[in-house]
Amino acid sequence: MNSGKNSNVWLLAVRPKTLGAALAPILIGTAMAFAEGKGHAGAALVALLGALLIQIGTNFSNDYFDFIKGADTEERLGPMRATQAGLVTPQAMLRNFVFVFGLAVLVGIYLVYRGGWPIVIIGILSIASGILYTGGPMPLGYLGLGDLFVLIFFGPVAVGGTYYVQSLEISAVVILAGFGPGLLATALLAVNNLRDEPTDKKVGKRTLAVRFGPGFARVEYLTTFALALITPFVLAFITGAHWFACLSVLIIIPGRSAIRQIISGVQGIELNETLAVTGKLIIIYSVLFSLGWWIG
Repeated sequence: MNSGKNSNVWLLAVRPKTLGAALAPILIGTAMAFAEGKGHAGAALVALLGALLIQIGTNFSNDYFDFIKGADTEERLGPMRATQAGLVTPQAMLRNFVFVFGLAVLVGIYLVYRGGWPIVIIGILSIASGILYTGGPMPLGYLGLGDLFVLIFFGPVAVGGTYYVQSLEISAVVILAGFGPGLLATALLAVNNLRDEPTDKKVGKRTLAVRFGPGFARVEYLTTFALALITPFVLAFITGAHWFACLSVLIIIPGRSAIRQIISGVQGIELNETLAVTGKLIIIYSVLFSLGWWIG
């Protein structure tokens, strides 16, 4: 395989479209810190790099373990997985996810220097959840616990951790703000699991869509989406300020197509479009929320 093709293969394995879910909480946590005059550009950039590395490592890990466990087969409806497609050997994928997580640990040293033991705990738990999502004897994703961990780690943990390494303090308002991107990331996972429900059921991957049926996954998507839109209004009411953050509700406009698809019962490969739209909405939401919070 020539270097150009090899680069394209690893870019495929990185799954760039998933990186928005890692970027969004970092942007929100940083905006909240700077709005209070407590921002730290260096810590923000390192936090962003660490979050992206953990997401990429998680993607590599999932690619490896889903193949090993037989969850990724020729029947897969989602985007191509590098290991399943035979483009990367399982051994190479294993080495690379270990390497990427190792880079995340090195990057995290600076954050630990700034934030101390709380950052050590967050880092260990984030990497562990990334591996154990599909790896280990009791993978979180196979037990139906993936949604909860996505909500927590792409939400309050990521936003709160980003804010903390800059301001060296934390507040309930910041934690609550984290639920916005966390809920949208959970909606993204709900679409993914809805699409894969038939194939996941065959291999014993008991996501919530498998446990409770496709109808539940559709309700989960609509509920988490709605709660994410409500979150900025709750924050504005609590603080008596930051009403401009409620501009994030405008994602309902580009999000109408995804909502219609979920309500109409679209299934299978057609849900890839819903997935792509939802991934973009997470970024738009975080940008609108951050700008609005900064304005006040």
